[in-house]
Amino acid sequence: MGSKNKLKRFRENETFGNVIQPTREEALAGNFPLKGKWGSEFFKNDNPIVLELGCGKGEYSVGLARYYQDKNFIGIDIKGARFWRGAKTAVDEGIHNVGFLRTQIELIEQFFAEGEISEIWITFPDPQIKYKRTKHRLTNTEFLQRYKRILTPDGIMNLKTDSEFMHGYTLGLLHGEGHEVIYANHNIYENHGAPKEVTSIQTFYEQQYLEKGKPITYIQFKIK
Repeated sequence: MGSKNKLKRFRENETFGNVIQPTREEALAGNFPLKGKWGSEFFKNDNPIVLELGCGKGEYSVGLARYYQDKNFIGIDIKGARFWRGAKTAVDEGIHNVGFLRTQIELIEQFFAEGEISEIWITFPDPQIKYKRTKHRLTNTEFLQRYKRILTPDGIMNLKTDSEFMHGYTLGLLHGEGHEVIYANHNIYENHGAPKEVTSIQTFYEQQYLEKGKPITYIQFKIK
């Protein structure tokens, strides 16, 4: 994408009521105004709040919001020019139960209060295969503890990925640390039984992976 097009999208994001774009300084200040108040002040209801981390173009967040109108969804990504697509779709279609937050995932606790989130989706994250990149892997121990602090006591985690490495790494970690694996499937389109939203919502990149014959994996779990 050209820089001109990116700038156009950044400017358009600023006009969308469903996009929040704090500066890093605002995030680190520790007084983010919506923290603990996303339901009452952003969505104007008390429905459960679901996050999608690394939401890319926002297709999954928007797809889930269409399905579950009794839940609120927030797509999080550092690349605003990407989630512009999802934000625009939601504005155009009048989907009011989805929003987008531009930030880094490691800062997530600056934006959400303890127990504010009911469910988290991680869709097609970078598996960070090299050992020295382990600290950036979104299902490592440190990230799981961050998620646990903002999730309700019964909060659900979902990992959907084309990376067999990420699937195996996460399953191993979950079993090793004694977390509760609710459901695991290493090829959701071959082995049936995954929840409907796992197979019926497909991102642009997922369709590309499927065309190449890559199996798509899924794990649903709770952090203990």
